[in-house]
Amino acid sequence: MYWNSFSEFLAMGSHGLYVWGSVGVMTVAMILEPVLLIKGQKELISRLKRQFRAERSEQRVGRNADRATPSQG
Repeated sequence: MYWNSFSEFLAMGSHGLYVWGSVGVMTVAMILEPVLLIKGQKELISRLKRQFRAERSEQRVGRNADRATPSQG
């Protein structure tokens, strides 16, 4: 297709709203996808670190409790 002016290019033969709307939606999706993936990865890593610290502290408490009780024998 050939256009005589920039406004004709933007109009895209009366399909401009559909074309440029689609380009806009795709651009937003292409920008948001990696941003949301990185955010989710950071949240997952922090949640796993918290869980690991909680499990490690529970193990320490369990070991200290075992040492504190006298053995019966």
